[in-house]
Amino acid sequence: MCGIAGFIDFNQKSSKETVYKMAASMPHRGPDGQSEFFEQCEGYQVGLGHRRLSIIDLSHAADQPMTYEDLVVVFNGEIYNYNEIKEELTARGHQFQTTSDTEVILHSWKEWGAAAIHKWHGMFALVLYDRSGQELTAIRDRAGVKPFYYSFRDGLFLFGSELKALVAHPAYQKEVSPEVAASFLQYGTVPAPYSIFKNTFKLRAGHLLRMNLRKRELVTEQYWNVYDYYNKPKLSISLPDAISETERILEKAFQYRMVADVPVGVFLSGGFDSTCVTALLQKNSTGKIKTFTIGTTDNRLDEAPFAKQIAAHLGTDHTEYYCTEKEAMDIIPELPFYYDEPFADSSAIPTILVSRLARQKVTVALSADAGDEIFAGYNRYDYINRYGQKLQRIPVSLRKIAASLMEYISSETIPVLRNKANFHSRYDKLKNLLREPSPAELLKNLSIVFPDSEIKKIFACAPVGLTTLYQSWELKPEYYDALSFMMAVDYQTYLADDILQKVDRATMSICLEGREPFLDQDVIEWAAQLPTDYKYHKGIKKHILREIVYPYVPKALMDRPKMGFGIPIADWLAGPLRPLVEEYLDDAVLARHGLFQFAEVQRLKRDFLAGRKEKYLKIWHLLMFQMWYRKWMRV
Repeated sequence: MCGIAGFIDFNQKSSKETVYKMAASMPHRGPDGQSEFFEQCEGYQVGLGHRRLSIIDLSHAADQPMTYEDLVVVFNGEIYNYNEIKEELTARGHQFQTTSDTEVILHSWKEWGAAAIHKWHGMFALVLYDRSGQELTAIRDRAGVKPFYYSFRDGLFLFGSELKALVAHPAYQKEVSPEVAASFLQYGTVPAPYSIFKNTFKLRAGHLLRMNLRKRELVTEQYWNVYDYYNKPKLSISLPDAISETERILEKAFQYRMVADVPVGVFLSGGFDSTCVTALLQKNSTGKIKTFTIGTTDNRLDEAPFAKQIAAHLGTDHTEYYCTEKEAMDIIPELPFYYDEPFADSSAIPTILVSRLARQKVTVALSADAGDEIFAGYNRYDYINRYGQKLQRIPVSLRKIAASLMEYISSETIPVLRNKANFHSRYDKLKNLLREPSPAELLKNLSIVFPDSEIKKIFACAPVGLTTLYQSWELKPEYYDALSFMMAVDYQTYLADDILQKVDRATMSICLEGREPFLDQDVIEWAAQLPTDYKYHKGIKKHILREIVYPYVPKALMDRPKMGFGIPIADWLAGPLRPLVEEYLDDAVLARHGLFQFAEVQRLKRDFLAGRKEKYLKIWHLLMFQMWYRKWMRV
């Protein structure tokens, strides 16, 4: 795990010192060293910078940028099957000077060109500079585990693992995009391929970027697409055989993620995903797998006791820590620096906390994300399967009347339910669902905080809506079912834009490498073709994953309501964080960018502070944008 940065400057106004500053802006991504490559060519300059977190081959021989013949690479991530590829290359006559996966990338690219990508199992964002061919190629892994930002404007191409690396170049121009700001308020994150700044983009997952340095031409290509596997006939396989083969594929993917020359651990929440990872790894380990859990003092939101019982049953070396409310809230002012785009997923807070806990004992931690997107684990899948058709049968006029009534009835006035975790946000989303209950609109409305109608009200100038992968129609009609559609969309959107960004920045904030064992391509390519009924079976989510876990952990310990580490944001915003709300949502502070209608923001703030708790996510999203703006726009 590392940080990469660099440029192609056709204006020839950069230097080695420039690329040094770009890489140096991300010390948290690589505490073990920094190196640069700079070359003055006819008509352009090339700068490549690298911050290193040593994981495989800890010697300086494996430092980057690394060169092989006319190829130079900077690489963030891991190629887990590099030893297998290395054996194949050795048989073809290649000789290696290190035991690193970086050197395998160079040799495999030399041998097979872009076809080498299809051999790589891993997470990666990398840049290859072909000096003789005068071409630069950037590649991002299939799921988007590793980040990659870029900008090409006025003869200057910039790239980096984080936006702060681009900002460090003296010629970079920061200008907030109102359209992207609107999208952030809706989704709580910035969707690829956009970034919060104009003329700056994220390379989409499963894509590569080529720049012809002679012609100054930049093109992007997709080399992998999850829809290629959802657009296949479902496998004709019995459930017992599907369980056996799925476990075999998972076990191989999980073992790949244990490859390292440093200590490795697992984030154990106590849910099915992290328990599956831990159980299959511990089964094949001669020693005790190190597991880590963060707990909270709120018993309604705390799964730590269950995680402890599971760890004891599996025999892991378990570490748990109960954080205080103050420790959690103290992280909030740090979020704008590490995420360096507006980011509103409050689960970043416990993810940073558990990363800090793990870093005391390990350098690599496995996180069991993507189980929900691959095996149908989200509650919204349940809602749409159970209630989608029922909502569609309600006459449009009645649905609109119900939604209008909910505008005037506070969720805080509803007995019993008002004390349930997440009820207030679900109440607000139900209001949106009543307006349009088709599968595509249901998924969008369950995913957004500010509907389109409210975006128009809150912005001073109504922004043009962005085209995102939520509008994808790539799933062919002959293979369409609502669940497959939602899982494919979530895999390309919520997973890549929110979950993976959250884990990358949280782990990197403490120089910890996060790995995602469910995101091996073999897992999704197989699971996408499984009968939908094996994933969501008679109202049971993650059916096949449950059947894999049960032989290792008793059902009585696993079959309980899903909780997770809940962050009581609504209570914090109305209580200890209220001074921040008052400060950042003040008219004078809002005026510094002029994006929002003051009156609409003040109305939302008044409603929330008067007891309309269902509006807390809107306040949180606005607060996160305002805190980000002050940090990065220096006002």
